[in-house]
Amino acid sequence: MVSLRIRHIAPSATLAIDAKAKQLKKEGKDVVIFGAGEPDFDTPENIKLAAKKAIDNNLTRYTPVGGIPELKKAVAEKFKRENNINYDISEVIISCGGKHSLFNIAMCVLGKGDEVLLPVPYWVSYAEMIKLAEAKPVFCNTDEKFKLTAGMVEKKINEKTKMLILNSPSNPSGAIVEPDEIRKIADLAVEHNLYVLSDEVYEHFIYGNRHLSIASLNGEIRKLAITSNSVSKTYAMTGWRIGYTGAPPEIIKAIDNLQGHSTSNPSNIAQYAALEALAGPQDSVKQMVKAFGERRWFIHKRLNEIEGISCVEPEGAFYAFPDISGTGMNSIEFASRLLDEAFVAVVPGIAFGLDNHARLSYASSIHEIERGLDRIEKWARQATKK
Repeated sequence: MVSLRIRHIAPSATLAIDAKAKQLKKEGKDVVIFGAGEPDFDTPENIKLAAKKAIDNNLTRYTPVGGIPELKKAVAEKFKRENNINYDISEVIISCGGKHSLFNIAMCVLGKGDEVLLPVPYWVSYAEMIKLAEAKPVFCNTDEKFKLTAGMVEKKINEKTKMLILNSPSNPSGAIVEPDEIRKIADLAVEHNLYVLSDEVYEHFIYGNRHLSIASLNGEIRKLAITSNSVSKTYAMTGWRIGYTGAPPEIIKAIDNLQGHSTSNPSNIAQYAALEALAGPQDSVKQMVKAFGERRWFIHKRLNEIEGISCVEPEGAFYAFPDISGTGMNSIEFASRLLDEAFVAVVPGIAFGLDNHARLSYASSIHEIERGLDRIEKWARQATKK
């Protein structure tokens, strides 16, 4: 009854775990959720006020498909100010969240027979989006700290390679691609004429280093780079659903055309909220990053103290991706038993391409993180003895 393309698409493990955990909570169970990557902070007041003002001013009608000009201008200014990329307003488009932006890019750039290099571990939806575009994901190894190098990329390039997905900081590992490697990857992309989709949604959540956008390096790579971002993580606006893309004008035009026949414009009200987020005060971002930095240190330390578990220190984002192979379980068994027996929700690593890991989001309070880790520690002692 459903199409072949949909039958071949795996459901999102992240959303499935989150839904099951929330259902258990509704049933009265005390569940600690390390599942979905959603900041526990409230959307800042100035952003909420901007949305209310838009409603009061009756800014509730259709907008241009690719977003209001004011927001596109603010995005272009953000790219220049924070990423050192000079995108014209014609090279910017607004979509219905970061995931929608990535889906649009896949559908507009990829086709049957194309291959896309996807570093492992990878965010759950990349592979499915590639398949929906009738292209083929080609998995690319990373090192023991989940870091990608140009050498690893070069080994996988062939005449069918159309695109590399670069997600730094990474979901699920928190790993960062080193600046020197980004420069080498840019040279490879230019040499082989392949697109680089740079998903920079976690760019502000870096602890120690500084983010480098591949499109900022030179004019040659800028023609091949597609920069994707959103306001969801940076401004605690996950439910507002505003993503944005910077890319060569022919790609933006194609996305605008696709969006015109699928979603049309993103929410008008949410666009005005996003405008305030990007153009207004940034104090809330600094406070959030500081809090995540403290949580990162805490969760990394505690995970390495748990029997059967070891964890590489995450350099960015707000995820830990521990190795759970010492428990003797694969990731599905580990996550299922942990939720059923200890009421702690984590995402199995197989969803990200590595079955001996699990992903924990530390986008919740230190108190909640501590409660969850106490349960995991107690449960792991008993589970590994069985």
